[in-house]
Amino acid sequence: MTTDTKQTIIRIAEIIINELKLEDVTPETFDADLDLVDEVGIDSMDLATIALVLRDEYGIRIDEDDYPKLTTVRIIAEYIGDKLADNQ
Repeated sequence: MTTDTKQTIIRIAEIIINELKLEDVTPETFDADLDLVDEVGIDSMDLATIALVLRDEYGIRIDEDDYPKLTTVRIIAEYIGDKLADNQ
């Protein structure tokens, strides 16, 4: 895993923790492979909010059709990395 990916994972975890007001977890201890829907309890409205924050943070477009695929922090980080690479 590259340093960029690791930093992206930590930043995404920060956003999720802040948006969902999660307690007892830090970005460094957030499991990047947890299923956000089944294990964290994110619903479609939470995911839409997080997607908007990520869009603003990284300057990328996240298609609504892609939301169901964005199930873990690691997958979201890879998705963002791919989008950023496509924009170059």
